[in-house]
Amino acid sequence: MFLSFGIKDAVDIVLVALLLYYAWRLMRESRSIYVFNGIVLFVLLWLLVSQVFEMKLLGNIMSQLINVGVIGLIVLFAEEIRKFLYNLGANQRTRRFLQRFGIVHDTRRADLQTMMPVVMACNNMARSKTGALIVVERGINLDDIVSTGDEIDAAINQRLIENIFFKNSPLHDGAMIISGKRIKAAGCILPVSHDYRIPKEFGLRHRAAMGISEQTDAIAIAVSEETGRITVAKDGQFKVRVSAEELESILTGI
Repeated sequence: MFLSFGIKDAVDIVLVALLLYYAWRLMRESRSIYVFNGIVLFVLLWLLVSQVFEMKLLGNIMSQLINVGVIGLIVLFAEEIRKFLYNLGANQRTRRFLQRFGIVHDTRRADLQTMMPVVMACNNMARSKTGALIVVERGINLDDIVSTGDEIDAAINQRLIENIFFKNSPLHDGAMIISGKRIKAAGCILPVSHDYRIPKEFGLRHRAAMGISEQTDAIAIAVSEETGRITVAKDGQFKVRVSAEELESILTGI
């Protein structure tokens, strides 16, 4: 058996090891690590019973449980599977490879003139400690998020943004969606991140910003109502205490 071991077998083992490691890291981040450990232990026990000790009855029972359990695992880890596939598709190397065949297009970059009202509005709201949550659409369409709020479809305007997030405004609690050069909607509901690494001082607004950045390639801007600090969520990562100049650079892709 060892004499027939070749390069293809080595590559096969390495790929399986990388897949298991990536799955383990993903489960650890989502607090499902104990479930993952239990599944690995059950599979090892099944291999031991069916292959080593050759217990046919117990091995068949465990085989049937594994066959049925695959469907349950897909339902149980639906969010983790979605995140894995998104990370795979959003990877820069993957996107460059697909762009060569015209399958995907490069992420759009907004110009300075379009994004400057957003930067100025966030800066003013930070000074007055007005809570805000703004999502800038990039490559992935956010129409499903837009449908959860009130459609506006207006040109990007600094005063309009500040009025929407004014404390007495009925739309100030939700998220604003910006697509292209238009404010598409406000008062939208975003998916909330359950990442345990998010600092405790961050509230629901920041968790929603992180949630949309984990599931899409959008940029989410959160202005804290308590501290007035500007936080940007991008690609599942936070950039805290963002200045107006830094926000301008992030939004224009410089």
